[in-house]
Amino acid sequence: MSISIAKLNKKQVVEVYSQVASLYDVWGALAETKARQRALARAAIRDGEAVLEVAVGTGLTFQAILKANPHGYNAGIDLTPAMLEKARARAAQSGVSGYDISLGDAYALRFPDGQFDVLMNAYMFDLLPEEDFTTVLKEFKRVLKPNGRIVLVNMTKAERFYQGIWESIYHINPRWSGGCRGVLLSPALRVAGFRGVQRETISQFGFPSEILAATA
Repeated sequence: MSISIAKLNKKQVVEVYSQVASLYDVWGALAETKARQRALARAAIRDGEAVLEVAVGTGLTFQAILKANPHGYNAGIDLTPAMLEKARARAAQSGVSGYDISLGDAYALRFPDGQFDVLMNAYMFDLLPEEDFTTVLKEFKRVLKPNGRIVLVNMTKAERFYQGIWESIYHINPRWSGGCRGVLLSPALRVAGFRGVQRETISQFGFPSEILAATA
């Protein structure tokens, strides 16, 4: 299996997403809605749980988390202040008060061991170097309770010829694709100690996504 190289470093990722924050919701509606909805279904959040979303972005998924868990504890972090500003505005409109949205880094979560029942993450690992996948996933596992649930969404490898356009765009200029390239995360989940890994794929606007669900 060929290794896909992350072409943007952390500073460049923040720069790109600061620039596209005002337009990101349009892209999300075109290419990510189906995958995000499926991820929420797989998470099966129960009201009263503790839920963490890493890479909350503009709050597209976090808004739905708040709706599903109005009496629980909901936390969201992101690396980009401009995206967080959008997420906070969206969360404020929900009418739910039990949430905490803050600046944070997936490599070093500020939460204690075993705090969360559910961890969700969308379109982040497709930005990271492959050699970091297991390190970050072990950090995710650390903050999950025993038998806690993790659900992840990523851009994945093309399964149809027309899906390859997004990989081509990435190789021409990674900034044009938001730094995303196709990845396969299932092996790293198993190495990090997650159990019962399940994977499915969804294509929207010709953009291929994988949805992964597993247990800590």
